[in-house]
Amino acid sequence: MAEHISKQFDADLEAVRGNVLQMGGLVEQQISQALDALMHGNVQLADRVVADDARVNALEVAIDQDCSQIIARRQPAAGDLRLVMAIVKTITDLERIGDEADKIARMAKMIHTSDRLNIPRLSELKYIGDTALDMLRKSLDAFARLDVLAAAQVLRQDDQVDSSFQSIIRQLITFMMEDPRTISTSIEILFAAKAAERIGDHAKNMAEHVIYLVKGTDVRHVSHEEVQRAMES
Repeated sequence: MAEHISKQFDADLEAVRGNVLQMGGLVEQQISQALDALMHGNVQLADRVVADDARVNALEVAIDQDCSQIIARRQPAAGDLRLVMAIVKTITDLERIGDEADKIARMAKMIHTSDRLNIPRLSELKYIGDTALDMLRKSLDAFARLDVLAAAQVLRQDDQVDSSFQSIIRQLITFMMEDPRTISTSIEILFAAKAAERIGDHAKNMAEHVIYLVKGTDVRHVSHEEVQRAMES
C-alpha cells in the first residue's frame, strides 16, 4: 500500500513538472512571436501574443492549484517539498514573462500601425530579446534535467542583458536629441527593451530556483563566486 501511494505521489509530481514545461513552451512561443512582430511589423502576430496571455494565466492557476493539493494531501518533505516550492515560484516567473511578451507585442503594434517616418535601429533590442529568450530556454532545460551548470550559465548571461539595456538607453537618448520627431517611437522602443530585460531577470530567477532545488541553497542576491561555491558544495 505504501509503495502504491509513493508511486502515485511520484506520478503527481511528474505530471505537474510536465505542465510547467508546457507552460514554458507557450511562453517561449510568445516571446519569439512578440520579437518577430516588433522586428518585422507583423501586427497579426502581435495580436496572437496578446490573445495567448490568457492561456498562460490559466496554466499558472491550474498548476498552482495542483501544487496546493499535493501539499495538502501528500505533505511533502525535504527534496519533494523543495520541488513543489520551486514549481510555484517558477510558474510565477513564467506568468510574468508572458506579461512582458505581451508588452513587447503591444509596443510592436503601436510602432508599426502609426505613420512613423524614422524608426531607430532595433538591432540592439533584438540582441537583448534573443539573449533573454535563450536564457529562458536554458532555464527550462535546466529545470527539466536538474542541471545546475546550465542554470549557472543563465545567471552569467543576465549581466550581458543588463549591459545591452544600458547601451540602448544611451542610443535612444542620442536619437531623441538629434531628431525630436522620434521621441514617441523611441519611448515605445525603450518600453519594449525594458520588457525584454525583465524577461532576462525572470529567467535568471528560474535558474536560481533550479540551483535551490538541486543544492538546497538560496543563491539569490549573491555574487557569481558564491554561486560557484554553492554548486561545488
